[in-house]
Amino acid sequence: MEHGEKQITVIDENGNEQLCEVLFTFESEEFGKSYVLYYPVGVSEEEDEEIEIHASSFIPNEDGEDGELQPIETEEEWDMIEEVLNTFLDEEEEE
Repeated sequence: MEHGEKQITVIDENGNEQLCEVLFTFESEEFGKSYVLYYPVGVSEEEDEEIEIHASSFIPNEDGEDGELQPIETEEEWDMIEEVLNTFLDEEEEE
């Protein structure tokens, strides 16, 4: 994936490609990684469906290109991501 890209293609557990909309990316100094939050394209927000937001980590390569998406493995990382996401969503609602 590239920085600044608004959509990414993610391969799911079944090997299917899923086009996803990037919500936002951020870096964590604590874990020394970058994270991307995204959700599948085509989920309409009008149906009051709970949009399932996914998160992955990635380590940018030295040339500034982003590396492969990696699964998030630790409870600590999930807690931190949840906190960042909640802050982001709160700010969105205030606008």
